[in-house]
Amino acid sequence: MKRVAIYLRVSTDKQTTDNQRRELEAVAERSGWKVVKVYEDAGISGAKGRDKRPGLDAMMKAVNAKEFDMVASWSVDRLGRSLTDLLGILQSLHEKGVGLFLHQQGLDTSTTAGKAMFQMLGVFAEFERGIIRERVNAGLARARANGVKLGRRRVKPSVEAQIVELRARGDGILKIGRKLGIGTSVVQRVFKQVRWQSKSNAGGTKMPKRTSQ
Repeated sequence: MKRVAIYLRVSTDKQTTDNQRRELEAVAERSGWKVVKVYEDAGISGAKGRDKRPGLDAMMKAVNAKEFDMVASWSVDRLGRSLTDLLGILQSLHEKGVGLFLHQQGLDTSTTAGKAMFQMLGVFAEFERGIIRERVNAGLARARANGVKLGRRRVKPSVEAQIVELRARGDGILKIGRKLGIGTSVVQRVFKQVRWQSKSNAGGTKMPKRTSQ
């Protein structure tokens, strides 16, 4: 019997997750699935990252521990409205071999068509991360060419790329620091620097030189 976790979310306190839960439990019963856990974020916007959604965070930790075989949710926008966060969630599920059922989109990775779609989502997630790495490396190269000093506690470009990638997946600053074995101040500084460089690149403005400290 397939073990399934249900994820529910509504954006405001005036809304309820009852309808989502009732329908998804009915689908599970008809399909012969065993619901092992229900995760819920009530009154929390889907635009918020994983670090601001305790239900989602707990579910993704359970995904890493392989506590169930599939996640069932009402709709893709229940999981997230930020493309970056959503791709990070989908990729994490894909990497752990955890399936996904989306009621409104009719996506079920236990079917051949659903499995193919899920694999394509994994490809798009990898593409997104590749683009992020390219932007990070290009921004850092441009900064060096303009004589910008990135601070005394320098980290390798590969680590900087990992910081941005983990942040894009929804990991918080503390978690990134623990994963990579670096201080949170380094994580914050790199992330802010990359965002500043991205805005500068997008606007076509010249990056000012920083004075040495």
